[in-house]
Amino acid sequence: MDVPTDIPIRVDLYSDTITRPTLAMREYMCQAEVGDEQLGEDPTVNRLQDMVAELLGKEAALYLPSGTMCNQIAFCVHCQPGDEVIMDKTAHPLHYEGGGPTPLKGILIRTVDGERGVYSARQVEEALRERSRYNPRSRAISIEQTSNMGGGKCWPLETIREVCEVAHAHGMATHMDGARLLNAVVATGISAKAYAASLDSLWLDLSKGLGAPVGGVLAGSKAFIEEAWRYKQLLGGAMRQAGIIAAAGIYALEHHVERLAEDHENAKLLAQGLAEVPGIRIRPQDVETNIVFFDVTETGMTTQQFIDRARYEHGVRFSKMNGRVRAITHLDVTRQDIEQAIQAARTIVETPHTTMRKQDRAAFQQAY
Repeated sequence: MDVPTDIPIRVDLYSDTITRPTLAMREYMCQAEVGDEQLGEDPTVNRLQDMVAELLGKEAALYLPSGTMCNQIAFCVHCQPGDEVIMDKTAHPLHYEGGGPTPLKGILIRTVDGERGVYSARQVEEALRERSRYNPRSRAISIEQTSNMGGGKCWPLETIREVCEVAHAHGMATHMDGARLLNAVVATGISAKAYAASLDSLWLDLSKGLGAPVGGVLAGSKAFIEEAWRYKQLLGGAMRQAGIIAAAGIYALEHHVERLAEDHENAKLLAQGLAEVPGIRIRPQDVETNIVFFDVTETGMTTQQFIDRARYEHGVRFSKMNGRVRAITHLDVTRQDIEQAIQAARTIVETPHTTMRKQDRAAFQQAY
């Protein structure tokens, strides 16, 4: 579809991954003390790793370029070729990490059908492979906190403990994709250390709601992190004077965690406003953190039509996931932005395409 590109994005709800570092964070990064990270000589990287290890109650931590690398390295450490990792059918490593476990180490994924990304101990028991030379070996479980495709749903602490208990009873490793773990911490009041207690490995993402420009930190036992370093090296992840970017993570952990509550409030406000727009289907009570999903099929538009009209008529950018419209609030989104997004949705639903600018209308006519 050939669409005009001269309409600026005024409200960006595409994802919290587009959050920009604040001026104060940038200034802090400029002052960071640095050294060779690969040799363990970057004091800022070392401090960040120690902070995360303490936060999560683990022996050690490792700074990595991305959350995807955190997941993939964890699976590589826990599993051997032919082993299987159990996770929900909506999990990020299954859908959005390039099928990494299989080409990287011959690791298989076995899915369970949880409720909005959260599965039960009983489902783990049912998914376990019988010990046999013919079967893949059930070697690890992975949980995603919060569940992205589950609309930001928080895994209950007791459920985490139960699934980990079953996994450990069968000699399996337990891992958490903690991309939005601190959103769950802020939303529930449960500490990150409590969430992490039953897990053998987990990581924090610094580049989503926390506002850092890059990176995640993987944590676990000293032996786990030593082996993780081997895979970091294998994957080309040594970063030299990485303190400049690690400093952003330190600043984020010191200044941007409690403010995640603002994102949650804005997400609830958005959900409540959208629920009042005719034809939009949404359950505001499902919004626990900063992710909002809604259905627009009853408006007579497709999901993509709604997204395109929001972007090119009103400068409001949403994303599409699993056939629905997704909005994620973050550091760069204000209450006023939310009100503007709600009004844009209402106008789109109530106004025919003929009100669009001439060049926009021509593009839509060509596409639809």
